[in-house]
Amino acid sequence: MGTITARGRRSLVGKIVLLVAVCLLLGAWLTSTPPGLLGKADAVGYAVCHRIAARSFFLGERQMPLCARCTGMYLGAMIGLLYQLRLGRRGGMPSRKILVALGVFILAFIVDGSNSYLHLFPGAPSLYSPQNFLRLLTGIGMGITISAMLYPVFQQTIWTEWSRQPAISTWPQLGMILLIAGFVDLGVLTEQPLVIYPASLLSALTVLVILAMVYTMVWVMILRRENAFQNWKDLWAFLVAGSGTALLQIMVMDLVRFGFFGNWSGFVFPS
Repeated sequence: MGTITARGRRSLVGKIVLLVAVCLLLGAWLTSTPPGLLGKADAVGYAVCHRIAARSFFLGERQMPLCARCTGMYLGAMIGLLYQLRLGRRGGMPSRKILVALGVFILAFIVDGSNSYLHLFPGAPSLYSPQNFLRLLTGIGMGITISAMLYPVFQQTIWTEWSRQPAISTWPQLGMILLIAGFVDLGVLTEQPLVIYPASLLSALTVLVILAMVYTMVWVMILRRENAFQNWKDLWAFLVAGSGTALLQIMVMDLVRFGFFGNWSGFVFPS
């Protein structure tokens, strides 16, 4: 059995310290946020979303962790990521025709978001009356777009070997993602507990997943380890660092917002 070098020991100690630090951070966040799974989901939403009640869907009398637009965006992102994940390490960017469609999704998101924002100010001009189903729909389109950009960038940054083939390059592929997203959209619109409860948890989880992916890439680039990983086992320490940084961002934003308002409620504005 080979002996562990001094460098290997330092690396192992560093990984253990990192893991303990992230566990302590997680423990602090769990004990300082509202109880229950939905309470933790609320705390995630609290860090990234205005959570205006009139612009949100409800689980009975309980508001979802994210507003309608953010719910759609993060559910769309998760659907897009899962679809691409099943295709392996495809790191090619979407084809031009798909990029045009994604550009339309972005435009719709901007137009509906801007129109909705103007309704916060009485008397301000607007194109039409905002509706939650439009917020959800344009949010899902934006989420799909985020996943279509983030997934290939992650593959290109992390793995030693990755395919230049795009994960989304044809209309049937995009159509399948949109079909699944459409069913999810319709399910959320029913506001049935059997749909809203898992959608609430999944949308909040996706916030952490996206932030963890981004921060994992950041740490890989900071430490100049691009394209140095063969498998997930090699990557685990960077995933822990990325997840810990994502959790730290959520925790800091929670603390800042709670410090200003003293509660876990959403902002109070007209619909």
